[in-house]
Amino acid sequence: MADLLPIIETMEHRWMRAWVARDSRTLGALTSSKFRMVIGSKPCVILDAKSWLQAAANRYLCTSYRFGDIYVHDLGSIAVFASQLELEARMDGEDWSGQFWVTDIWRKGTVRRSWRMVERVLSRQDERPQVPAAIASLQLWRNGRKGRVAA
Repeated sequence: MADLLPIIETMEHRWMRAWVARDSRTLGALTSSKFRMVIGSKPCVILDAKSWLQAAANRYLCTSYRFGDIYVHDLGSIAVFASQLELEARMDGEDWSGQFWVTDIWRKGTVRRSWRMVERVLSRQDERPQVPAAIASLQLWRNGRKGRVAA
C-alpha cells in the first residue's frame, strides 16, 4: 500500500489554501456534510459543516498558516492527521492568530473514493518546554520499560 502521508498532507494544504482564499467551492468539496469542528475552549464549542463553511467565507478568516511536525495514521478508509498549526486569522475583525494543535479525521468515500475531512479538533498548544520530555519519558516502547500499575 502506498504511503498515505503525502496524500493526506496534500489534502490538508488544499483545505487550508481554500480557507485562506475564501474558496467556498473547494472547501465544500473537501469537507464532509457530516463534518464537525471542535474548538478546544472551556466549554468546548462545536460547529457543523454548514456553520463552518459559512464562517470560513465571511467571519472566521484565515490569511496564512504553517504546519509543524506532521503525523498521519492510516486506518484504511480513515486517516488521522495531527500537527502544530501556526495560524494568522481574524474573527469579526478581532485577531485570532496563534499557535494551535490540530487533529483532523479524513474519510475515504465508498463510491467516489475521494478523501473528505469529517472532523477537526483545534486547540491551543501547551507551550511549557518540559512537556515533550516528560511525556516521552512515559513511552514504554521507546524506553524499554515495563508498565507499572500504581498500588
